[in-house]
Amino acid sequence: EGSSTMMVREVLYMYFVARQAYDRFISVCGNPEQARNAVELLVWLDQGTIPTIHHVPGIEAGVVGIVVAETNAVLECLRYPKPVLPPIPLISVLCMPGGVCIEPRFFALHQEIVVRGVAHFLDGAGKFVFDDCLQVLLRKSESGLVGNPPELMAPYSPLLVDVPEDCHSMFITFSKGMPLLHEEIFDYFRQKWGDCMVRVLMEKKTGGSIPMYGRIIFKTEAVVQLVLNGERLIKISIDQRQIWLRKYIPKPTNAADSS
Repeated sequence: EGSSTMMVREVLYMYFVARQAYDRFISVCGNPEQARNAVELLVWLDQGTIPTIHHVPGIEAGVVGIVVAETNAVLECLRYPKPVLPPIPLISVLCMPGGVCIEPRFFALHQEIVVRGVAHFLDGAGKFVFDDCLQVLLRKSESGLVGNPPELMAPYSPLLVDVPEDCHSMFITFSKGMPLLHEEIFDYFRQKWGDCMVRVLMEKKTGGSIPMYGRIIFKTEAVVQLVLNGERLIKISIDQRQIWLRKYIPKPTNAADSS
């Protein structure tokens, strides 16, 4: 396959409109994670031959704000037990020129495919598209300010780079006296989003006392970003019991501790 390897520069060109849309979303909503998720959802629809994203850079701020709100509402619904989807009039309108009538129910029925598709872009091309430094380099090289920077000429590899588990883990806390078994948490996400997890770890307790917290290790960082969707802390109810989730932040290993 040698000669057909794409360069990073070509990937950035390929998703030029996606980046324009991202910049537009950021200028309106100001939350990078929500802007990224909004772009990913539209890119995913685009890849399914529903051309939506190229409308975004040209529409007015108020409308852009509504598109962000709709895409984020779709993603939020995907993490709850029974997705009751909000109306998505604007996304539906954006899909119309492609001859497709898209209803909220579509996202509820195809949760696993949506999450897999969006995460795939986030973990692959998205890593480059949303990289501000690469975008600056691209503009500089186009204007002749720099030659061909090696970062842009590098071969694009969509293969996942091994990142430490901490980067794709979430810290979970239970309601007092209402813990879940790790199988229940595992099943919840597996039923909704398919094969997206590595394992669930629980606080080790002695003498039969109840664990208060645990940790979920997802397969990739993208899934963590989709679960949080720009929030710092979210609450999910599994079988009438609440769990709180936030990004796992490892304790710094301090050299002074050992002295």
